[in-house]
Amino acid sequence: MVEPETFTFLADLAINNRKVWMDQHRSERDEAMRNFTGIATTLHDYAHRFDYLVADARSKPKQSFTKFFQEPRDRIGRALYRVGVDVFAHVGHSEETFGYYLHIEPGSCHAGAALFQPSKEAHMRSINRLVDDPQGLRAVLDDPEFKKTFPEGLVTRKTLADLPVGFESNDFVEPYLRMVGLGCRKNLPDELLLDDDVIDVLIEIFRPASQLVRYFE
Repeated sequence: MVEPETFTFLADLAINNRKVWMDQHRSERDEAMRNFTGIATTLHDYAHRFDYLVADARSKPKQSFTKFFQEPRDRIGRALYRVGVDVFAHVGHSEETFGYYLHIEPGSCHAGAALFQPSKEAHMRSINRLVDDPQGLRAVLDDPEFKKTFPEGLVTRKTLADLPVGFESNDFVEPYLRMVGLGCRKNLPDELLLDDDVIDVLIEIFRPASQLVRYFE
């Protein structure tokens, strides 16, 4: 599924995260993007085994993975380029809807379901959902298969110091109200992703993750 050259390119990019280097390695970048496009196509082709709504949605593989260049508002540190890429399978846009993803980054690969970089509108919809139905989220997190697959529970890439304006503290959902984008993930060794048969492993991850996607629909 993930080609060895893709891992090599991402590892080299982590060391040489500069525009000059990226310009000199456009062919390797394009080959990595071709690989991501193929992975997105595979996830959609097998979506009938974990989410019929994704399977029925129009496939847009070239729009189904994060781009290398990071907009200033999204940057962590000073790096211009992402050294890890998320490949998605979803029914909408990755900034608007929860969906399934495979994160490809040497030494830090994982898969699950998430809306990690929501638009302002999508973020507010998620917050309102949490406030309106905290017990629904509790049921997802307490599900035995979900807990077994995702022992970390819910994770985020950005946490607010304060609760969003207009929302009060709630013992159960308060930590999740502070999350700007959230999801679940299961770590995967790089070597496993080199095998085309890893799609069967991903399907077994996406099936329990579908509960989280359904909750936020």
